[in-house]
Amino acid sequence: MRLALKMFRFLVAILLLGILGFAGWLTFSPPNGLVSASAYAAKMVCSNVFIAERDADAVIKTDLALTHPRIVERLKINVDTANQRVEAAYRGLFAKRYAQYEEGRGCTLVSKDEIPDRAEPPSLPGKPSALWPVGESAQLSDDKHLLATLNDPALQGPGMRAIVVVQDGRIIGETYGEGFNASTPLQGWSMTKTVNAALAGMAIRDGKLSLDRKNLFPQWTGDAHADISVADLMAMTSGLKWSEDGDSPDPDGLENLAHDAAAFARDRPLVAPPGTQFNYSGGSSVLLARVWQNAVGADARAYPQERLFKPLGMTSAVLEADPSGTFLGEAFLFANAHDWARFGEFLRMNGEWNGAQLLPPGFVDYMRSPVPASDEGHGPVYGRGQLWLGPGQGFRLPTDTFMLQGHLRQVIAIIPSRKLVILRMGLTREDIGYSVAKLLYAIVAARRSNE
Repeated sequence: MRLALKMFRFLVAILLLGILGFAGWLTFSPPNGLVSASAYAAKMVCSNVFIAERDADAVIKTDLALTHPRIVERLKINVDTANQRVEAAYRGLFAKRYAQYEEGRGCTLVSKDEIPDRAEPPSLPGKPSALWPVGESAQLSDDKHLLATLNDPALQGPGMRAIVVVQDGRIIGETYGEGFNASTPLQGWSMTKTVNAALAGMAIRDGKLSLDRKNLFPQWTGDAHADISVADLMAMTSGLKWSEDGDSPDPDGLENLAHDAAAFARDRPLVAPPGTQFNYSGGSSVLLARVWQNAVGADARAYPQERLFKPLGMTSAVLEADPSGTFLGEAFLFANAHDWARFGEFLRMNGEWNGAQLLPPGFVDYMRSPVPASDEGHGPVYGRGQLWLGPGQGFRLPTDTFMLQGHLRQVIAIIPSRKLVILRMGLTREDIGYSVAKLLYAIVAARRSNE
């Protein structure tokens, strides 16, 4: 009997030591996957609550549940409305991460006791009650074909949040998902890349940067990295090792784990000579952001607002940065549907707005010019300005179609020959067979039948 009792106590002790060891491991050295999930949750809830003014529970039940279904129920997320701060932790105890909101700057991952820089937020003028794009009013078309298309659930797709159709500079059709409207800021995900490329173009117009500039970082001096040019970063042909696959640690490391995203991407090894191999990479977009920020200098923090958002009237636009101050130009621009459409129209107008040429003459044509190395069988799929080419992707649309595309089925299709800009945004899984192509085809067909 005594022997059995001793064995029982021994096993209990072993079990307790194991539990304490496991808890200690989670406390002092949690795995990167857990840290990344907590960071992602804190950041996404913070941005959607304080930028988009959405309900935190709704964000957790929809956005987080879709992207992190296996862990969301085990994350405890606290929203501190008074201090505009969000904390997320596994089981409420482990891998704690924090995101802090700053007016006009969005949310940034911070340490527990970190106080953000309370710089003066950018001021944007109010919009007059005029027709879009000057104001927010729209004279919607009564075309029955277009209306039927916009209200077809199968064409909208699951999780649709906004569809806007612009023709010849006017909004002619729009519809929104439940809980969303024309003023709700929405994350563009990789559509941000094209905006980031336009900001680089503005730095070029301002004489602060050039496409052929090399030796972009002191850390690249003296090796083959020094041959990477601005044009290579724009075209996703840097040659840096990177993977956007779901099982790759690269995007997680860039967005959720690294204090300095540009340094994380900068230190990737070179696996191909610059300019020779296409590799779609959020790291290249962040490096491009860091390059134009370095070129602009002291005014870089206000540059997106002053040079792009204010002139276009994109009053809802917020481009977020990492903790080091580098703009996350690969995915983290929030703007409402009308403002995203303004940017699409800006590209359709070749970088001109209200009679002012904001991008270098011919720069949008350069952005649309194909990257030969991106040919996947239908012709090049990618343009030199971090955008997608319709024909190369097999889209049965006019041959001049080019697109901004983002995670979870965000798209802005720009068709200059039809004077059309079509936006579709949502939260739509990419493994369920939904394609935005059918929506685009139907809208183009509806406008053709109306002519």
